[in-house]
Amino acid sequence: MTDVVIRMAKPQEAQLLAEIEGICFPPLEAASPAQIEERMKAFPENFVVAEAEGQPIGFINGGTTDKPCLPDEMYHDVSLHNSQGAYQTVFGLNVLPAYRHQGIAGKLVEYFAELARKRGKKGVILTCKERLIGFYESHGFQCFGVADSSHGGARWYEMRRIF
Repeated sequence: MTDVVIRMAKPQEAQLLAEIEGICFPPLEAASPAQIEERMKAFPENFVVAEAEGQPIGFINGGTTDKPCLPDEMYHDVSLHNSQGAYQTVFGLNVLPAYRHQGIAGKLVEYFAELARKRGKKGVILTCKERLIGFYESHGFQCFGVADSSHGGARWYEMRRIF
């Protein structure tokens, strides 16, 4: 396994993180480079990077909200981010294909959850595809069924990890 460092993202990495997002998500689901840049400006404290050999190889990010669910509008409107919100959301968990199945995604999730806990959040919320429910459950999340989401035209499941 590659030595991986988990750290906070740097503002100048927005374009590279957008490229990683474009590799990891289908076009209808991926945030655009402009959206990644806008999110990094709005909530830079919520971008965590996995780095190997000095280069980002994955990242996790999301806004914060007072509601224990993740509405689609949050993906497109950074003004809905409430830095004092009770719940940390996950918009995306990205690991480049060459680095998958090495535990990196799990490290990112755990780091992000611990960051939210230290910040006094009530929990972490996200939506995921059915094939990822088991992964998130292995990291303490509970599935609450099909989410009220049509993001990218996919079926999503609502997941919560309450502290």
